[in-house]
Amino acid sequence: MARAEKAAAVAELAERFQSSSGAVLTEYRGLTVAQLGELRKSLGTNATYSVVKNTLTKIAAAEAGITPELTNLLTGPSAIAFVQGDVVEAAKGLRDFSRANPLLVIKGGVLDGKPLTPAEIVKLADLEPREVLLAKLAGAMKASLANAAGTFAALPVQMARLLGALEAKRAAEGQAAPAEQSAAPEGQAAAPEAAEASAEAEQSSEES
Repeated sequence: MARAEKAAAVAELAERFQSSSGAVLTEYRGLTVAQLGELRKSLGTNATYSVVKNTLTKIAAAEAGITPELTNLLTGPSAIAFVQGDVVEAAKGLRDFSRANPLLVIKGGVLDGKPLTPAEIVKLADLEPREVLLAKLAGAMKASLANAAGTFAALPVQMARLLGALEAKRAAEGQAAPAEQSAAPEGQAAAPEAAEASAEAEQSSEES
């Protein structure tokens, strides 16, 4: 490969590392062209699978700031799955294909600049796709909003009942107050009458 071609290849790989949300390094020794085509289809529409040269890929990865944990694995026949967007679908495709075709070896990867082990990539494959998780989150939020709306709708009714109870209590207290006030003058009026009766009795006693 001429120097200009190598420089162009390095620049392209570096750009793909930088623009991808994730990259998974594999070894494909022994796989046929037909099997590689099948693997590319299994990765979904958000990923591309490319056979790479180790030396050029190491240079490109260094230029893109990829961690040495990945570049140190660049040995043997290497191919990389570059993922745009959600990596779960691509991880599922790689996991399922490697189970059916043990010649495909998942060696490691990076996700948002952080290294991934083969075991972590398999764990990613066990997750639900981003679209499914977002749909579930939206459903949960919708249910929460519906519950909140029901609570808010019940507030006016509860307030009306509370106000009604307060008004009834005030009315009862208002009726009790006049009754107490009317009882006091009668008691006060009875006292002079009793005094007068006592005075008359004393006067009759003296006259006799």
